[in-house]
Amino acid sequence: MHYYDGTFGGMHLIWWFIWLALIIWIFFIPTDIPYQKSKKENPLDILKKRFAKGEISKEEFEESKKLINSDN
Repeated sequence: MHYYDGTFGGMHLIWWFIWLALIIWIFFIPTDIPYQKSKKENPLDILKKRFAKGEISKEEFEESKKLINSDN
């Protein structure tokens, strides 16, 4: 019985490329996927980001920081 019928280079080779591409995609997936769970930020981290972006003034930052630290 002869199993090689000459189609190894055709569809079979394409499936190898598909599996290889799938495996590569899984391992080299970007880390910032929208639906991926991200680490939970604490209020102080959020406050620092807002201050760095210029959304709040230094006075607002200091006042909010005191409020956050007084809760702990």
